Amino acid sequence: MFNDRSTPLSLLATRRSGKPRDLAGPGPSPDQIDRMIALAARTPDHGKIAPWRFVVVEPDRRGAFADLLEQAWLADHPGAPAHERESARQFAMQAPALVVVLSAPVHGHKVPLWEQELSAGAAAMNLLHAAHAMGYAGGWLTGWPAFSDRVRDAFGGADQRLVGFMFIGTPSRPLDERPRPDLAAIASRWAG
Repeated sequence: MFNDRSTPLSLLATRRSGKPRDLAGPGPSPDQIDRMIALAARTPDHGKIAPWRFVVVEPDRRGAFADLLEQAWLADHPGAPAHERESARQFAMQAPALVVVLSAPVHGHKVPLWEQELSAGAAAMNLLHAAHAMGYAGGWLTGWPAFSDRVRDAFGGADQRLVGFMFIGTPSRPLDERPRPDLAAIASRWAG
């Protein structure tokens, strides 16, 4: 059952990704989004350097984000047909809430870059856990926008990377359970 948040273990066991295009209103309030981000920021962070950033794209800025995506697509695909430009625009308009997560490593720090990037990924996952704990579903998308320097530069600097776009809302249909890996294929006991 998707909304079983009765215990920490049931919360983890029932979290599902929602397809952003299937997430509808109501979405989280600005205060709820701030709380989700505060919880996400409790991620393990060796060195206490906070190597991640969260950028909320408010509903009234979604059109500007759609414009940015269309322009970025056209810059890389001059003369792209209308359906491709519209697809780029539609990416921005999914789900009621959008939080962009960036890896913002502290270069030259004793904590290796790899650890800092792992922490950014964990922060993104914690954001999704917080959304689920509050009764919402989230979908973590990357796709071409996450690898576009033009898109990245609109949210952060050249030394940062887009971890992903966290779309949050209420499922408009039951969430699918995806196949999970066989435990024997992904876990073992070290024999020494």
